[in-house]
Amino acid sequence: MSESGVPPATVAELQTAARQIRQDVIRMTYHAGSGHPGGNLSVADLITALVFHELRLDPEHPDWPDRDRLVLSKGHAAPALYSALAHRGFFDPSSLLTLREIGSPLQGIVDRRKLPGVEASTGGPGQGLGMAVGIALDARLAKRPSRVYAIVGDGECESGLTWEALLAGGRYGLDNLVVFVDRNDPDPDRGTGNRMGLEPLADKLRAFRYDTLEIDGHQFPAIFEGLARARATKGRPSAIIARTVKGKGVSFMENQDAWHARPPNREEAERALAELGGRP
Repeated sequence: MSESGVPPATVAELQTAARQIRQDVIRMTYHAGSGHPGGNLSVADLITALVFHELRLDPEHPDWPDRDRLVLSKGHAAPALYSALAHRGFFDPSSLLTLREIGSPLQGIVDRRKLPGVEASTGGPGQGLGMAVGIALDARLAKRPSRVYAIVGDGECESGLTWEALLAGGRYGLDNLVVFVDRNDPDPDRGTGNRMGLEPLADKLRAFRYDTLEIDGHQFPAIFEGLARARATKGRPSAIIARTVKGKGVSFMENQDAWHARPPNREEAERALAELGGRP
């Protein structure tokens, strides 16, 4: 067993699944000619750990009332979530390359009306976190065992809506709520930290009554340890600041702001897929 209590074989399987998601992100954004590869690659490990390991889901019954919920507040990371849901069995992976096509259910930003497994239509900064808080409160009032996991981008932590939602989660002591912050800004002093003074982020989350820890968002044992701590926390919600690398897994994309909203061309896609162990 690993230090997190998760069998090493499981970690290896999840690493393979995350690599598949990263390959799909490259293929999808290349074929679409648009998208946000940097932030999708940074969040792939978090989505993998949740969709393939942590969440209680039933692809055959996607509306099962007692299921856990994943709310992707950073909605532009839709391709990574689509890939995970497809390979988890919610829909046919062959449709992934229809990303952003007219009439495709795979919209550029997640839309809960289009695909099974998508729990909230998000995209506006802070929008998804507010919905996650509402879903968690509803589950508690209905006495359902559902847990709610929200993935928030560090950029949207500059939005007032985010902090209103965080305030409500802490006020109501929603211990069935876990907020992941994808902290992928390569230079907080120049980027998100400098624009609105985001740091000290952990201290701010603790002041809002969240049990807060910081982890390496690319190490599955660290992710699992954070999730286990969240499950054991009672009387307040949890916040996990995941330190990640924008463009993770592709050398020429890592820590490069240019890849926030720029799709790869054919040559770049082939090079990226080669680094990720995939084929065009």
